[in-house]
Amino acid sequence: MRLFRCLFIISMLFTLGLKAQNKQILYDFNEIPQSLSVNPGVESDFKWYAGVPLLSGISGYGGSNAISINDIFANDGVDINIKFRERALDVLTPKDELSANIQMEYLSGGFRSENPNIFYSFGGYIEFDNIGYWPQDYAYLLYDGNADQLGRSYDLGDLKVRGSLVNVIHFGVNKKIDRNLTIGARAKLYSAIADYSSSDNNGHLRNVEGQNNIIASNLNADLLLRTSGLRSLRNANNDDAIANEILSRALFGGDLGLGLDLGFTYHLSERTTVTGSLLDLGFIYHSGDTKSYSLKGNTTVEGIEIDILNNFANLDRDFWQDLVDEVEAELPFETDTNSYISFRPTKLYASLRNDFGEPVGNGGSQNCDCTAGSSGGGELRTKYRNSIGGQLYMINRPRGPQMALTGFYTRRIGNILALKGTYTVDKFSYTNVGLGMNLQAGPVNLYMMADNLLSYNNIAASNYVSFQFGLNIISWGRNK
Repeated sequence: MRLFRCLFIISMLFTLGLKAQNKQILYDFNEIPQSLSVNPGVESDFKWYAGVPLLSGISGYGGSNAISINDIFANDGVDINIKFRERALDVLTPKDELSANIQMEYLSGGFRSENPNIFYSFGGYIEFDNIGYWPQDYAYLLYDGNADQLGRSYDLGDLKVRGSLVNVIHFGVNKKIDRNLTIGARAKLYSAIADYSSSDNNGHLRNVEGQNNIIASNLNADLLLRTSGLRSLRNANNDDAIANEILSRALFGGDLGLGLDLGFTYHLSERTTVTGSLLDLGFIYHSGDTKSYSLKGNTTVEGIEIDILNNFANLDRDFWQDLVDEVEAELPFETDTNSYISFRPTKLYASLRNDFGEPVGNGGSQNCDCTAGSSGGGELRTKYRNSIGGQLYMINRPRGPQMALTGFYTRRIGNILALKGTYTVDKFSYTNVGLGMNLQAGPVNLYMMADNLLSYNNIAASNYVSFQFGLNIISWGRNK
């Protein structure tokens, strides 16, 4: 039992150690081409760009909702089971998220059409997304059992988890409608490598007074787990076979789906701008290598019952198996290979920005020479040295939307360097200070970003850490 407890602790902390992906520093940082990925309607001022393969966009996020790795694994002389009970089991609730999102861009590029007001972009990336919630009553059952819990009801609906590993190919169009409005849209083709979901569960396990025993256990369950692609990965017998299976499913040999991103930028005045985007309006149809597991029904058992007088001649009978057969008859465990549809976690971004200070020499300024900083994209607005504003982020999750609010300040130093500082408040942290840097060295574009900088003196004790970086080649042309 001690081994199972330790494995449970490690698995929960590993899952808890990764947080949902909010790219608040990248959003509206339009000096960076990858800002198109979070708002296809961002204003762009380059003629074309090409991301360095596998290095143009890499991001990783790690965090916890109420505890840190240091809380459990610190060398403080306290038994790990005691720490887990006092700092996790008795603290976390089913509302606490256990989530992860990791994304790696392997192809990225864009170019301006003959019409200078239209910009096309394209690319591909691999995304792992997982969302779960702390299974509070399951954890108590694992640690304490239900032997001395007369009258207590354990909620089986605490189990909510959903995850996927997906390859995404996309193509976008960005169009400048007039001097004030830019809109954009991006079509996505999903190829699912693996998928799993169990988020619509109901039922309970309750101890009541028994008729023939002290305690009777009533189990009412309506549980469903859907999977796709997991069996083929599990059946692969070596690393090469696993790699080939992943590659095959990523290159449209898996389950396919469609998606759409939308975005806009609108200038309320010369220095005030509002933006918004809606990402991953899409679905995936799972039809290959699917397997679902369900447990549905209601039963009450009082343990193994033996009537010595009536069963004296059959005491060598397997009474435990009799109990198992009785439960399975009332509460059948079934599997099927039916197709199903999963919907992508839709994200919403919005921002309000005010620019101030001196103009930066670019295509929008009538006093500039309109060279390196300008594109062939028609009339561009003036860029100013400073920007300040606020951002909203929301993502659709099984227990309702997850939201974050961000305040930001951007400082531009010519056309070479831009810095963006952020302060974000969400359910994971109230002290998340982030910093992003964009460096333009001729045609070479390098950007780096990190969150929750105040915690970097002791990452193990931090509730949230993240990073992003990328490398691009950018070309400009004169305004027309």
